[in-house]
Amino acid sequence: MAKKTKDLKITKDELKSIQVVVTEINQLQMQIGGLEVQKDIALSRLKEGQGMLRKLQAGLEDKYGKVSVNLDTGILKPVEDEQALNKKN
Repeated sequence: MAKKTKDLKITKDELKSIQVVVTEINQLQMQIGGLEVQKDIALSRLKEGQGMLRKLQAGLEDKYGKVSVNLDTGILKPVEDEQALNKKN
């Protein structure tokens, strides 16, 4: 029968240090995962908002023609298309 040898181990302090670092890394990875989910949600909301803005702009253009809207006052200002501007210059 073979003689049992004693297992080689690191010290309790070394083990504790490694465990602390690994735990912190795992927590950070979980936080990053959560942030990625939040990022995906925010990007989805951004796309949704941009789509809503395009619809609103199209509705305003149908009603008022090509205009820009002062977002502080709501005053409309006609917008000349690029061809008309190029002819003037």
